[in-house]
Amino acid sequence: MTGDQMFLFGLFGVAFVLFVWDKVRYDLVAFAALLIAVVAGHVEPESAFEGFGHPAVVIIALVLIVSRGLVNSGAVERIARLVVAPDRALPAHIGVMAVVGAALSAVINNVAALALLMPLDLEAAAKAKRAAALTLMPLSFATILGGMITLIGTPPNIVIAQYRARALGEPFSMFDFAPVGLAVSVVGIAFVALVGWRLIPSRARPAPLASGEDAGLYVAEARVKDGSKSIDMAVRDLYPLANDNDIAIVGVVRRGNRLPGFSRNETLAKGDFLVLEGDPKSIETFMGAAELDFSGSEKHEGGVAGPSLTLVEAIVPDGSRMVGRSAMDMRLQYRHGVTLLGVSRKGKRFRERVRKLKIEPGDVLLLLGAAERIAEIASWLKVLPLAEGQTRMLQRGKATLAIGAFVAAIAAAVFGLVTLDIALGIVVVAYVLMGLLSGTEVYEAVDWRVIVLLGSLIPLGQALEDTGGTQLIAETIVANTHGAPAWVVLAVLMVITMTLSDFLNNVATTLIAAPIGVGVAQSFGVNPDPFLIGVAVAASCAFLTPIGHKNNTIIMGPGGYAFGDYWRMGIFLEILVLVVAIPTILFVWPL
Repeated sequence: MTGDQMFLFGLFGVAFVLFVWDKVRYDLVAFAALLIAVVAGHVEPESAFEGFGHPAVVIIALVLIVSRGLVNSGAVERIARLVVAPDRALPAHIGVMAVVGAALSAVINNVAALALLMPLDLEAAAKAKRAAALTLMPLSFATILGGMITLIGTPPNIVIAQYRARALGEPFSMFDFAPVGLAVSVVGIAFVALVGWRLIPSRARPAPLASGEDAGLYVAEARVKDGSKSIDMAVRDLYPLANDNDIAIVGVVRRGNRLPGFSRNETLAKGDFLVLEGDPKSIETFMGAAELDFSGSEKHEGGVAGPSLTLVEAIVPDGSRMVGRSAMDMRLQYRHGVTLLGVSRKGKRFRERVRKLKIEPGDVLLLLGAAERIAEIASWLKVLPLAEGQTRMLQRGKATLAIGAFVAAIAAAVFGLVTLDIALGIVVVAYVLMGLLSGTEVYEAVDWRVIVLLGSLIPLGQALEDTGGTQLIAETIVANTHGAPAWVVLAVLMVITMTLSDFLNNVATTLIAAPIGVGVAQSFGVNPDPFLIGVAVAASCAFLTPIGHKNNTIIMGPGGYAFGDYWRMGIFLEILVLVVAIPTILFVWPL
């Protein structure tokens, strides 16, 4: 072992210990390691930051941004709305959620897929009065499995594809991962739905309602717009949809007057207003499902389908300009472009129109408008926006267009018209022009910690490879498996990669394991592609701990899991992945 190799192995060893220790942010650890390698002369200064312009880094950032745009368009909600059925048997519910989660993870980032489906799963668990722990872990594992199906589903696939381009001259294409990814996903989903959930400790607490039983409920008004499916429906016919979204329909406003009682037998007409009671997200979701709009939507450039509208909750203190006055008195809508959609008043209902209601100290307002505009008006009104009280209005009218742009870009990349990073970049620009993403959201959608981690480790990984360090590891693996067939060596490499991925970021694991896989293949004189695919699959399979994959970390709190709960189902799933993946890899990618 040379001095250069010893230094880099030592540097990686210290970094990995700090990654597992998790007391220092992993992006800072990786960046500090890069700077140490530069100062020590093991990475050339002019090459130090080349990793940040690497195609893998760019693609990962663009996938996160595109995922946000698809969610904002309501495209993903169309699918999710069909998923939740509290009366469904538990294995069937887990199976449906897992299939949808895996399918979404194949086309959007798997973290985004979980973030979208987790509230629905919590809601279903609360309504069925069962522990959310029984379903959240299977959902998380399914989204991880689904990400293996396509190039853009998970960062390890992107990293492996770009490494192959550098090592062998051509990257993996969009669906090269699909045969193995689909086989692993199908078997894995069947396992978590039929057997895996039974291995989760039963001590986990029952799920709270997604909106929280004690959450502040708002009285809001939603207009029956032209072309709405609610036209000519009796109010009572909307009750099932309202129940599904935790909304109470408490009245109808017609021609400016509130009709008596709950008006459950009234037939709705264009221009009527439904008086709703619920939390902000439930109100927004119900309005989309029932095809309702809000008063003055034309002032917002197309209403709910307009650009970058946000619901913001704000408390009215003593001394606010709103005290003793109504939204109509303040002309919020016409002068300031902000709509008062609802009011929460200590759990009390009121019969006045929302826009005519005299505001009192302690009321909580539900304001609708562009986020930047609401911030200005809130300051002028002297009301206090709640830090966590923001709900994005989905632009459901643009869902078809958003899906079309995404599919066209992927098709262009698959047929070689443009590279994947350029295709995704065009989609991002299109989403911004369509108003699905604001300039701020483009940057907010990116997990910059992962970008810094990846950008820092790419030059370090290259340095380790240039000094022969990865080849040394490969030769050690080959020497310790002397006389064994190549598939056994592939299995050993996958087990090592899986183990690392359970404790390290999967991107870091992939960057180290990919050149080792190629080195092993070259030592045997066989095709390196099976080893690269094996590394991609194994690096994604972080099922034993809550720190191996971000999805496992996300569910830990809501599911009430302990650190040691994950391996109970995860160990069997990892074994199953090996059993299915190895023969499938060797069949699709012969040695």
